[in-house]
Amino acid sequence: MTHAFICDALRTPIGRYGGALSSVRADDLGAIPLKALLARHPNLDWQAVTDVIFGCANQAGEDNRNVAHMSSLLAGLPVELPGATINRLCGSGMDAVGTAARAIKAGEAG
Repeated sequence: MTHAFICDALRTPIGRYGGALSSVRADDLGAIPLKALLARHPNLDWQAVTDVIFGCANQAGEDNRNVAHMSSLLAGLPVELPGATINRLCGSGMDAVGTAARAIKAGEAG
């Protein structure tokens, strides 16, 4: 079985309802850590990335779409790179990490 490792991690800030981040779209916010990872690892073969998995709770209205894929596009990743957004409310981020790790361990992701 393939092992999964966390090699680097970033996250967005947590906002309050109607707070300072209320005017920022979820996909714009999600693109920020992706761009930072691209900048941190310029020699990484980003074409070898097989999926983008985000945890995102309570997206609504205009933000109610695949935040992971839209964020990856805004970060400049290829349109062919799929993305999945997991909404488990408070557990969204942890579930995204677990889902990615299980896919790697099962050989379903590179």
